[in-house]
Amino acid sequence: MINIHRTNSDNSDFRALVQLLDQDLQRRDGEEHSFYAQYNKIDKIQHVVTASKDGVAVGCGAIKAFTTEAAEVKRMFVLEECRGHGIAQQVLQELERWAKELGYTSCVLETGKKQPEAIRLYQKSGYALIPNYGQYIGVENSVCMQKAL
Repeated sequence: MINIHRTNSDNSDFRALVQLLDQDLQRRDGEEHSFYAQYNKIDKIQHVVTASKDGVAVGCGAIKAFTTEAAEVKRMFVLEECRGHGIAQQVLQELERWAKELGYTSCVLETGKKQPEAIRLYQKSGYALIPNYGQYIGVENSVCMQKAL
């Protein structure tokens, strides 16, 4: 049984999972990691979701305002040994519910071409490719997506 919890970026489980996420992304992105890291600060994120199994944090994600209509999905991660069990999908669904409750009509996100499992998750969850936005315009490794809520 997976328990889903709404919190914020002060949550110690979230912070520990983000450290593991950053290690994973450093390994995947190599030299490009520092470019992405500057846009993934977690200070003052007010809308964080953690997933736990048997009292242990196994996954997380967050949303933050992108525009007045769209929330941006950030910091999605599931422990490697827990992948393939639908945890990321549960976290994403809770983030989308929360975004809708906050009045957003869509969610946007950026992920990397070196994260094919993330791309599959988002496509399976109804996200469609959009032109790269903001700081990701012209970035070859970036994939941007959007979903209407």
